[in-house]
Amino acid sequence: MAGVIWIVALVLLTFSVAYLGYGRYLSQFVELEEGRETPAHKYDDGQEYVPAKKPVLLGHHYSSIAGGAPIVGPITAGIVWGWVPALLWVAIGNPLLGAVHDFTSLSSSLRHEGKSIGYIIGQYVGDRGKNMLLWFAFLLIILVVAVFALVIGLVFDAYPQAATASLIYVGLAFIFGFWLYQLNLPFSVGTVIFVAGVFASVWIGTQVPLAITPGDYPAGTITLLGSDAFFPALLGSSNIGAWVLVVLVYGGIASILPVWMLLQPRDYLSSFLLYSGVGGALLAVIVGTFITGMNVPAGAVDGTISFEMQMGAFYGFFGGGGPVADSLPLMPLFPLLFVTIACGTISGFHSLVSSGTTAKQLDKETDAKLIGYGGMLGEGLLASVALAAVAVVAIPASTGGIGLALPNFATGGGAILTALGLPFQLASVFMALVLSSFLLTSMDTAARLGRYMMEELVGTPETTVQEYAANRYVNTSIIVVVAFFLLGSGRWADLWTLFGGANQLLAAMALLTVTVWLANWDQTKQLVSTGVPMALMTIITVCGLLWVVFYQVIAGRLLGITADPATALLGQAAGVVQAIIGLVLVGLALSLVWMGYKNIQKVRGLGSGRSVSPEPGDD
Repeated sequence: MAGVIWIVALVLLTFSVAYLGYGRYLSQFVELEEGRETPAHKYDDGQEYVPAKKPVLLGHHYSSIAGGAPIVGPITAGIVWGWVPALLWVAIGNPLLGAVHDFTSLSSSLRHEGKSIGYIIGQYVGDRGKNMLLWFAFLLIILVVAVFALVIGLVFDAYPQAATASLIYVGLAFIFGFWLYQLNLPFSVGTVIFVAGVFASVWIGTQVPLAITPGDYPAGTITLLGSDAFFPALLGSSNIGAWVLVVLVYGGIASILPVWMLLQPRDYLSSFLLYSGVGGALLAVIVGTFITGMNVPAGAVDGTISFEMQMGAFYGFFGGGGPVADSLPLMPLFPLLFVTIACGTISGFHSLVSSGTTAKQLDKETDAKLIGYGGMLGEGLLASVALAAVAVVAIPASTGGIGLALPNFATGGGAILTALGLPFQLASVFMALVLSSFLLTSMDTAARLGRYMMEELVGTPETTVQEYAANRYVNTSIIVVVAFFLLGSGRWADLWTLFGGANQLLAAMALLTVTVWLANWDQTKQLVSTGVPMALMTIITVCGLLWVVFYQVIAGRLLGITADPATALLGQAAGVVQAIIGLVLVGLALSLVWMGYKNIQKVRGLGSGRSVSPEPGDD
């Protein structure tokens, strides 16, 4: 039987070669210069444009892009199709597609005053193209907020200890922001104090677990309410529904606060969780495989657990041999594997982070290689750790569906960390905190980016409706409320694959934007590095979204042909909204591809290599 060491070995090899070789080439290709003024310095306003220290910005960017998706996606794909197809897509696709996408999105934003990819595409194909891409991104943002809030609720329900630790972690980040930016206290001293506090929160969580509604929890769990009548049951649990509501409110508030108050300090602190979780797990796999083995107490885990693969290598093209096959709709490997893994390989959400917050905080252009290209490789390492963590756990068939198998990341990850001498109870809660902290980061960063998208769409308000739409409190509330409404269907397979398809399709649109920029910048620039990934992801994701919309949602959820139909009015309405969003996204994407193709054809046909401004008729 194969060991998880092979997951670690393959990913480390391909990523190291890619960063040293391809990453260096791309840096020269886009002509990064250390001395060129960045938007963060040019437009420093203390609110959105704020030059950040390299480690702080790396922490923010890494935490924001990594989030929970590169954990959830590979776990979901591995359980459905097996660990081999999941591993190959991460190990090969990440450096050739995802890292290229993130790096070039960041680089293009640097050359366009830190503006978003929507603004950039508008410079070349006109305002109509810009607005189409911004609406595309805004709809994706709502899906991101909904799905991540659901997974956070799932993790908090399975690990009440992580709920306590997460609340402490957010509070510490808030205080750290005042420490740095208001009190001007030493950065290094604050790092030691508050990072120690974050790790101490794990121990506090084991002593004081927290739940909102009654349920089957570890001994000593504090339950805030005595009844579950006030909250909807999501994935069969009112506690999950309650935590989802709390998390959505948190995400809305956090997305409105200035970046120095919570976003920057929280992401910096969470980067230590990420580095420790990813680095520790990778090291533990190596040490445990060859030296120590695992040290999981008897009875702590149901079933078999070791450094040998307990997950199947391949469960078939339709995943029929997997442990949760009976609870899923028909899921063909092509195209659904590629949209299921999502952020572990390539993610359109990253282009919103790169061109939405990171480009506004980059201190030097040359930092873009580590933060853009290297940051995405780091996300691939997180994806490989997630796959390894779930691969060591013998997952039984679950009548609750794949969503209830996701907390096995904390179980498997905690078991792996015991190879370094950590107690299993602490290690598993730590890995649950790693998962929840990055889900929180991605969710409220997404809400903030959604606000940016709407503000760009409105521009200068000229009517009362536009003034309301541009209002940060109003548009953030719309994102949060619609996100909760989408969760009414309660079907994990529909929600995650719809999010994954939309996310990957946005990645194709970001690559299209970068390709158009390169074509207009200089006629001698090759377009293969971004154009080929763009074409590949467009084909895959359009097929994936159409499958989800017609087979899973319309034929299944609404008509009851391919699955049990939704009976509740909220579930039916959510299904209709999901289908509409999916079809609108496909239409917007295909229109943008055609507009981008026409622009590239025009500018390359001129033979001058100069940038071509959109003509009035292109708007």
